[in-house]
Amino acid sequence: QVQLVESGGGLVQSGGSLRLSCAASGFPVDWYSIGWYRQVPGKEREGLVCIAKDNSDSYYADSVQGRFTFSKDSDKNAAYLEMNDLKIEDTGVYYCLAVNTQDMTRLCTFTGGRSWGQGTQVTVFS
Repeated sequence: QVQLVESGGGLVQSGGSLRLSCAASGFPVDWYSIGWYRQVPGKEREGLVCIAKDNSDSYYADSVQGRFTFSKDSDKNAAYLEMNDLKIEDTGVYYCLAVNTQDMTRLCTFTGGRSWGQGTQVTVFS
């Protein structure tokens, strides 16, 4: 069964850090480009960080540039999102996607028609 499971969310004070995990099962995470997204109630899902499977292309939303970092562990078959200097506006449900594409701008900016997992909640308080 092909599946992605997000975890690592929680409650964190503004300025703090969190590391989200995206565990892949049923396929090697290295075979696909990975995207991380955030959804806030009442707003459209936003693409934050998208990295091509061969690292040939990347996209970072302006809102997270310099604060969020993507990484991947082939041995653990997982991808990660390191989030630093968290702000209240980072609050939301975070999702990951694995897609066979090399266009990271498109992967991050067009979110319709995708199949999403349960996500992981991140809440930043002052």
